[in-house]
Amino acid sequence: MAATKGKNAGAARVRAAREAWDREMLQPVLSKSPERRKRFESTSGEEILRLYGPEHVEGLDYLPDLGFPGSYPFTRGVQPTMYRGRFWTMRQYAGFGDARESNNRYRYLLDHGQTGLSVAFDLPTQMGYDSDSTMAGGEVGKVGVAIDSLDDMEVLFDRIPLAKVSTSMTINSTAAVLLAMYVAVGEKQGVSADRLNGTIQNDILKEYIARGTYIFPPAPSMRVITDIFAFCKDRVPRWNTISISGYHIREAGSTAAQEIAFTLANGIAYVQAAIDAGMTVDSFASRLAFFFNAHNAFLEEVAKYRAARRLWAKIMKERFKAKDPRSWMLRFHTQTAGSSLTAQQPDNNIVRVTIQALSAVLGGTQSLHTNSRDEALSLPTEDSVRIALRTQQVIAHESGVGDTVDPLGGSYCIEALTSALERQAEEYIGKIDRMGGVIRAIDAGFIQKEIQDAAYRYQQEIERKERIVVGLNEFGIREERPGKLLTVDPKIEKNQRKRLAGLRRKRDGRAVSAALASLEKACRGKDNVMPPILSAVKAYATIGEISDVMRSVFGAYRGKVTV
Repeated sequence: MAATKGKNAGAARVRAAREAWDREMLQPVLSKSPERRKRFESTSGEEILRLYGPEHVEGLDYLPDLGFPGSYPFTRGVQPTMYRGRFWTMRQYAGFGDARESNNRYRYLLDHGQTGLSVAFDLPTQMGYDSDSTMAGGEVGKVGVAIDSLDDMEVLFDRIPLAKVSTSMTINSTAAVLLAMYVAVGEKQGVSADRLNGTIQNDILKEYIARGTYIFPPAPSMRVITDIFAFCKDRVPRWNTISISGYHIREAGSTAAQEIAFTLANGIAYVQAAIDAGMTVDSFASRLAFFFNAHNAFLEEVAKYRAARRLWAKIMKERFKAKDPRSWMLRFHTQTAGSSLTAQQPDNNIVRVTIQALSAVLGGTQSLHTNSRDEALSLPTEDSVRIALRTQQVIAHESGVGDTVDPLGGSYCIEALTSALERQAEEYIGKIDRMGGVIRAIDAGFIQKEIQDAAYRYQQEIERKERIVVGLNEFGIREERPGKLLTVDPKIEKNQRKRLAGLRRKRDGRAVSAALASLEKACRGKDNVMPPILSAVKAYATIGEISDVMRSVFGAYRGKVTV
């Protein structure tokens, strides 16, 4: 009772002092010099207050709301020591042209201190088309590396020891095929599947929402994903079977709160699908990973990661009744915001990326990709990639921000923003639940429309100069187009097609046909599709051939336009 009276008395003193400050110091200043705008807002529409104090975190209860690093609800981080133990994985996203070119870039990055690989695939590979398909014309090797078969994958990881390197693959519709290829390459290197470390994105729901590289309708796509969960649980236990991605949702124009909400709503759908397929939640949940954007609003971004961790922990513990604390953890990779980069004055992008990367580190990311300064103009050059990697290394080794855990925790502003974002995300998830789940919300166009509206508002703010983008709508200069941009040689497509033709001539056609027939049988039945996909990959069936078999059984999805 005495403690409560003391606390109330202390709060009363603070309120009285605040009122006096407002009356005697603030108002005289405002009467002479108004603030820059009438209302300051986060990207999520939450008002940013002039000053945060104890009254804005009065409802915060330290142990259940914050706790300690490495313990529920993980608001302050998923590991007790965080970066005092080891730094985040520095994982630069790269891939272009053919497998040999990309292999050279990977070995360059590893030689310069990168600690994990992140593979970008070209659009034909993402969509399940071979490089010699008419659908692939003009796109081979353009936005990522072209991978048609195990033959290409062997070259891609040539002289890269898979027993020592963690590899992330940004691949969704064809994730099962690329994972099988990676397992097969590991075997050829003498690395068994249970020793492989890495992640496949494998997040098809966000493709329907924001990105568009889907192949099959939602139901069979979800079946393939849960088959991957089950396969990896038994055969590749150290592999992160999905990276549930808010990154592309944010790139499509969502707010920070929408990024949390729609990403976790997708996560709920994957967990439920795996449970419905007969898996127990604690048998797979610890291998779920997440992928978030690091955007420009620094304080909101730090709060976003903390809010997402706390909300996911509650969802897994309370909604799905997971018992293993590892199942409650939200572990995530972060990439700086590609959509924030400008072609105008591209060196400004180095500053943007630094601020964004710092928000991810202060928010407790497990791995990080920093975009390169020239990515609004082309694929990044080696010099630009090195600067992007050095940005992470300077933050890690020179800034000191990793010397203590959650250094912004306890800030009145950060804690208030964390709680506000969590509340907004919960409200969205509640709406989606009432609609019948995320797939029904996608079918109804609800999520797409929310993102489109947010993107439109953001763009209008830029065009009205309510939001300044340095070098774009203010502080412009006359400048020439930068030189030394990286371009993909058009010969890559021609050479890739020749390579593919040679593969088809030398492989065992009967073995390929038999493997594809087994895959078709599994797709039509209820058997796990991963073993026959692995067999087809080892027979050097192509990604297009495997995908075509699955298309013939599952059908192809046609997206809906929302207005």
